[in-house]
Amino acid sequence: MGSIISSYIFPHPPIIVPEVGKGGEKEALQTVKAIERAAGEIRDEKPTTIIVTTPHGAVFGDYIYISLFDKLTGDFSKFGSRGVRFEFENNIDLAERIIKEANRQNILCGGMDEELIKEYNVSKELDHGATVPLYFIKKLYSNFKLVHISTAFMPFEQLYKFGMCISRAVRESEERVVFIASGDLSHRLSDESPYGYNEHGPAFDQMFVKSIKELDIERLLGADEDFCDEAGECGLRSFLIMFGALDGYKLKSEVYSYEGPFGIGYSVARFDVGEQDTDRKVLEKVKENYLRMMEEVRNNESPYVALAREALETYVKGDRLIKVPEGLPEEMTRDRAGTFVSIKKRGQLRGCIGTTGPAMDSIAEEIIQNAISSGTRDPRFQPVEADELDELVYSVDVLGEPEPIKSIDELDVVKYGVIVKSGIRSGLLLPNLEGVNTPEEQVSITLQKAGIRSGEKYTMERFEVVRYK
Repeated sequence: MGSIISSYIFPHPPIIVPEVGKGGEKEALQTVKAIERAAGEIRDEKPTTIIVTTPHGAVFGDYIYISLFDKLTGDFSKFGSRGVRFEFENNIDLAERIIKEANRQNILCGGMDEELIKEYNVSKELDHGATVPLYFIKKLYSNFKLVHISTAFMPFEQLYKFGMCISRAVRESEERVVFIASGDLSHRLSDESPYGYNEHGPAFDQMFVKSIKELDIERLLGADEDFCDEAGECGLRSFLIMFGALDGYKLKSEVYSYEGPFGIGYSVARFDVGEQDTDRKVLEKVKENYLRMMEEVRNNESPYVALAREALETYVKGDRLIKVPEGLPEEMTRDRAGTFVSIKKRGQLRGCIGTTGPAMDSIAEEIIQNAISSGTRDPRFQPVEADELDELVYSVDVLGEPEPIKSIDELDVVKYGVIVKSGIRSGLLLPNLEGVNTPEEQVSITLQKAGIRSGEKYTMERFEVVRYK
């Protein structure tokens, strides 16, 4: 029976490779020393296979890509160094066991044929998320096969469950496996970063390192995805796959290093894998925490949001349009206005559709129609299914009357939304959206939505909204 004998978190900045950094690696000396320590331990453990998960391979939204070429090769030519090249034997047997186990759990994963590789422009070469850790390991130890797995933009719990599939596949093999979860932390720690500074960056790194030290995997699985996106984190999905692979075992963690040179967070950590631990029920605890959070959300819903939720739930469960219920605030049945209904699932957008002006006889009717459209007719998403309803979080924006403006200087991204028009083309963007920080960005995005080129003539209107949660 095979086993995962140890596991590591490795960062992957190419600059720490001397042939690439050419002295720049000294700026991340703590990281280099910690990786060299980990590489020495891996040499002493003599694994027969190393599994690497990376966020820089072929990443898809609903498919986990696993390399299935006989030989896995890579170099640092993209980073100005062609002199270092790698070639590893792929453990195809173990990779296929993982694929089989994941597909059995309805998790889409596998390789790609030549036609799909060309269609999706997938590189056959190992990405730097794999080659940077392997550079340091291979200097000390090379008698192993490799399994190369890319992350995916799946829900966190789905990635964790995929990791559990990896664990089962390893146990069915005869392999002694070291698991390398490759990933940096926040890319927005300071203005020194090419991605800029965001206050969520240091907060994410602090939360992550604390969670690793305390082995609080539930905290990581329950992390708000908007918060993670604002922090510019890199490796969380890779790490969650690893933790899924370690599920059900007693663990001991040690953080070897953490530093933030270049405005980017790097951490090296080791996880000793002990005996099975049936009391470690991570997913059950995450589900309990999530249900408690959802109960609190439901108990604090405004009448606007409660109506949107009731409208969509009734429609999805019975294909029926509800009537305007009694007992609503008077303005909801008396006034008319455009509304937008936004739906999120575990922090990710699940649908958003609305009207720029009133199309129905009341705000309540407007919300009912737009809630159903948001959940079932947003062309970016599949229609909401009944088994998703308990996980959905809603917000409702009620739009004020638009007013013409002559200059971008009259916009405020927090206070005002914007409408742009050119002939029959028009676009709208709501105010106070994450990631939209300047009026220039706001107008640029809205022009793209409308299909209006920046050089064309267009008019602008601004409007205020009242947002209900």
